[in-house]
Amino acid sequence: MRIYDRFAFGDLVQFHMIDGRQYRSRGACYGPPSHGGDHAETIASCPELLSADRSMLGRAQEAWLFDGLARSPARWNILAQDVLMAQLRERQPDGSIGFRTDDWNGYPASRQRILQHIHDRRVANPVIIGGDSHCFWANDLKLDFDDARAPAVAAELVGTSITSPAPPYEQMSACLPDNPHVKFFESRQRGYVCADIMPGRIESRFQIISDVTDPKATLSTLATVAVEDGRAGVMI
Repeated sequence: MRIYDRFAFGDLVQFHMIDGRQYRSRGACYGPPSHGGDHAETIASCPELLSADRSMLGRAQEAWLFDGLARSPARWNILAQDVLMAQLRERQPDGSIGFRTDDWNGYPASRQRILQHIHDRRVANPVIIGGDSHCFWANDLKLDFDDARAPAVAAELVGTSITSPAPPYEQMSACLPDNPHVKFFESRQRGYVCADIMPGRIESRFQIISDVTDPKATLSTLATVAVEDGRAGVMI
């Protein structure tokens, strides 16, 4: 069933709603005991990660997305999807670097094609939004994540879970030194993201709940993240 689609709000913003589940290639090195998604794989343990033939979207949806991004007349182009897109290096006990295989880290060639297309076609103000990791993230997306000096080509905003628990903060925050393109991270709070889209900027508030078990819980803003018109990447 096709559920990916595109929605425009005048010439201000176009939402490209993609389906990252139905058409994706089988998870890299899928199989017992983890089924390829719940732990990190290294390039040495899973060379399939680097296969250029693997796709998160399937070729038909990928072509549809590329065409829509290239033709969009909107000031802002929001790519709405389900999982973390930024590269996330996770250092293993032996010092090697691993990658989760259930998000875009399991489909690096597919991610590279999208970011290269955004760069080459000069797509106006690309912003990727997602969730699933039960954490807040604000990231710069780059053509070369391994070069800390490489410029951003897009911004990424990820919302946490509303009530579900998150991965351990200490475990996830330990990854941050190896991922300088991550500009903001928090997994200890539950909540959502609220964004105001204006011609000159997108202002996103990371909203948190004081206690998800308390009907009288209070709401507060953990952080505000902005994306400026004409400037790729996030501003904290």
